[in-house]
Amino acid sequence: MNSFRRSPPSPSALKWLGLVTAIWVQSISGNNYTFSNYSAALKSLMNLSQLQLNNLSVAKDLGKAFGLLAGLASDRLSTSLLLLIGSIEGLIGYGAQWLVVSQKIKPLPYWQMCIFLCMGGNSTTWMNTGVLVTCLRNFRKNRGTVSVPRSADDETEEFKYFWVLNAVSVAVAVTLLVFDSIPNPNSFLSRIFCIVLLSLLVSPLVIPLHSFLKNKGGSGEVAEALLAGESGADNAVEGKPVIGEDHTIVEAMKTFEFWIMFVSFLCGVGTGLAVMNNMGQIGLALGYDDVSIFISLMSIWGFFGRILSGSASEHFIKKAGMPRPLWNAASQILMALGYILLAIAIPGSLYIGSIVVGICYGVRLAITVPMASEVFGLKNYGMIYNVLILNLPLGSFLFSGLLAGILYDMEATTTKTGGNTCVGAHCYRLVFVVMACSCAIGFAMDSFLAFRTKRLYSKMRALKR
Repeated sequence: MNSFRRSPPSPSALKWLGLVTAIWVQSISGNNYTFSNYSAALKSLMNLSQLQLNNLSVAKDLGKAFGLLAGLASDRLSTSLLLLIGSIEGLIGYGAQWLVVSQKIKPLPYWQMCIFLCMGGNSTTWMNTGVLVTCLRNFRKNRGTVSVPRSADDETEEFKYFWVLNAVSVAVAVTLLVFDSIPNPNSFLSRIFCIVLLSLLVSPLVIPLHSFLKNKGGSGEVAEALLAGESGADNAVEGKPVIGEDHTIVEAMKTFEFWIMFVSFLCGVGTGLAVMNNMGQIGLALGYDDVSIFISLMSIWGFFGRILSGSASEHFIKKAGMPRPLWNAASQILMALGYILLAIAIPGSLYIGSIVVGICYGVRLAITVPMASEVFGLKNYGMIYNVLILNLPLGSFLFSGLLAGILYDMEATTTKTGGNTCVGAHCYRLVFVVMACSCAIGFAMDSFLAFRTKRLYSKMRALKR
């Protein structure tokens, strides 16, 4: 199979510098997770109903539908240009939102806010496309956690480097958890936290420096850095490609596996987005004035879900040929249990639910990204990836815009300013029950996909060994 015959490039300073740069890019492009931090302010300033507020979050996620443009551009433009486009668009989109929320300007008309939220959401697709396509091509045998992007492999040098990155990443996550647990930190503690965090983010530069010194400037082998392009390998197989070979987006969409992957992805990320987008109102309904801790828990534990599932899935492919979709299936069951816990609304359930949803959302993203490249190849991966993430705006519309928005408004009471509010566990109970049922459907789809790809992962196991 063409996409597996090619060996990954040997370690080089250029390749590792590209990976470090990718980590920095992704560390500053996670703005979509912060919507719930300021959604209550938007609702109050613009006198919105919950349905109107949720439709703003849909507009944010709709920006990812235009990620198809980034997918088309990924094989035609350099990665540096992809990142430049994403950064400019993000500056405009999130800059306008900041001006409104900070009351530097008067609230903009609703349709204009939708456009700026859409621009902010779309900016991430340019960042992710440039980063993921480059890293997956640079580390072809470490796709599982390069999509975080991190991994572990039995090749000694890569094994050591990736685990150094894993250790630094865990240290960052623990630092964030510790700081979030401090009630009302003073300015001194805040400065110490910033210094430690920035030091941890800079520390991965030791890896490309070590690689450079060890290889005396490089071994002469060609490796794709983050700011370089690659057209991908040509498919040498004539006729219709089989699973594991390079597919065009049209060829991929004609396969049963693509649509199983698409629907199961919708069940996982769609429901997860609904919780993220509505966390502000979920927290208020359950009696919490400040929901920032829950947003942090989802984000940080989402990271743990990514790094653990990525590394573990790589290990079990090599050890037993375990199909990667089984990890998604397990996450769907755990996520369903988390939604049931949130529906019951026992004391402290929002803390546990935030952690569970964060972990499972992270697993879903970390597993699906490399899995798509393994099933459909890397040649047209940029386009295939951006079609798959159409699930984000679709899931946001179905579970957040319609389901959560309509059911919340049915339970809410109108305020004097024209908005509405709801307090109590009943506000989102039915929403969580429906999402738990959706996860059960996703579990069935992922289990079936694992069966369909069992032979592929058995071949991968043989090649890895």
